[in-house]
Amino acid sequence: MIRKFVGTVASVLALVAGLWLMIAPFALGTQPENADWTDPTTSEFFTGLVIAVVALAGALAFAASIHEELVARGLVTVRRRPEPEPEPVPAAPQGASSAELASLLAPLVEALREDMNKTAHAGEHRQNGKATLVGVEENR
Repeated sequence: MIRKFVGTVASVLALVAGLWLMIAPFALGTQPENADWTDPTTSEFFTGLVIAVVALAGALAFAASIHEELVARGLVTVRRRPEPEPEPVPAAPQGASSAELASLLAPLVEALREDMNKTAHAGEHRQNGKATLVGVEENR
């Protein structure tokens, strides 16, 4: 476990060193203001950037390793997100038989047939030569 702490500390120190390399030319005044970057400034900045990125990856890896070991030892508990409860599906009425359902829907079917007969005689639609739906339905 101590190796992981040492690795994390070393990675964080490398991260700080990389960040220092990135800002040193500007902080120490070796890069003139309002001028293009000099070759040493470019070299130090991008070297520091690479060091900082690698150090950040190392620090995150060591920190994840420490967390994993703490979980394995039982010193840290992993909090899981609770699963969202599925929304209840409304149940169909248990007592409704198909005969009751047919008797409930019969007035609606008759009203629809009457409406279709009215529009068929008025000639508003179905002018494409096909028989009306009611006629097809009655011929079955």
